[in-house]
Amino acid sequence: MTAKNFPFVRYMESATYLTHMVPKQAWVVNLVISKKLLTSESLSFLLAMASEIDNSTTIASLRDSLCSEATPLPVRFRALFSLKHLARHETGDRALAAIDAIAAAFASPSALLKHELAYCLGQSANLAAVPHLQKVLADLQEDPMCRHEAAEALGALGDAGNLEILRKFRDREGEDVVIKETCEIAIDRIEWENSEQRKAEKLRPSDFASVDPAPPMPDSEKTVEDLEKALMDTNLPLFLRYRAMFALRDLASPPDLPTAVPAVHALAKGFADSSALFRHEIAFVFGQLSHPASIPALTSALSNLQEASMVRHEAAEALGSLGEEEGVEEILKRFLHDDEKVVRESVIVALDMADYEQSNQAEYALIPEAPKVAA
Repeated sequence: MTAKNFPFVRYMESATYLTHMVPKQAWVVNLVISKKLLTSESLSFLLAMASEIDNSTTIASLRDSLCSEATPLPVRFRALFSLKHLARHETGDRALAAIDAIAAAFASPSALLKHELAYCLGQSANLAAVPHLQKVLADLQEDPMCRHEAAEALGALGDAGNLEILRKFRDREGEDVVIKETCEIAIDRIEWENSEQRKAEKLRPSDFASVDPAPPMPDSEKTVEDLEKALMDTNLPLFLRYRAMFALRDLASPPDLPTAVPAVHALAKGFADSSALFRHEIAFVFGQLSHPASIPALTSALSNLQEASMVRHEAAEALGSLGEEEGVEEILKRFLHDDEKVVRESVIVALDMADYEQSNQAEYALIPEAPKVAA
């Protein structure tokens, strides 16, 4: 769900941005949309007004939207990603309020929403999220997809204080294999994050701002073929295979790189792996890339009724990020009445994403990040 980089003028023409960021000056919306105030001075003026936003009121409103079962699921997702932005970029009480707002929605019966809550908390870079995530991981009655995402989020936060609980559930007798594998990768990530190896490694700059379950392999002369071999080598630890996965992702972005299509095809081979966790991560990476060459593999994964629901749901959302491509919406609509609830809900969200991809909206979230105006 990575937002596109839109021109500044289009960004400021967003009625959604203005009505949320400047609620008491809604009269400016029509003026801006009609381009009567698009001077540098007026844009600076609007941003100055936006900076006076009552954050506590905004967070409370977003929390209400996120937590209400009466709110359409796509709107709840947009509210969530707005709160994610605030949790990561605000400070002090405002950041804590955003984290608490996200965590409050764990009361929802929707496994899809709850797993996304955990993901967003992991991306917050704020250790205030830890107690909420540990509680979800430790709840044996919770959906495994949510518990997996909570474990992965603890790994993303990188704090060594989470190693104890991650080791506990990695080694727990009778634990779901998805949880065990996720904890294994999260442990390796935290240990890497706090190691001398981490300091010595030179990582290739990435186009993606996400905190991933594993970093790409160090910048080197490794080819797509080399990385594909590592990706598919089941004798390697999952953490190293994930590192190959994210290195291939980076070789597929931007999409006009000569390595892009070969890297996408190499990644697609990961759908043949025996691990549902691994296959689901391949689909997630394809969602990040939004590369048309991934559509056949994603369609196949979504269409396979024997596939794990966590893989099919991720494939649906990845297709949503490709909503501008011909035929994608029709593919998604075929699964609006799927037997699996998490797949049905993912298709609803994916169609909303597809609608966004074809629209002139500047951001998927309700409150996009305000661009900076040069002095």
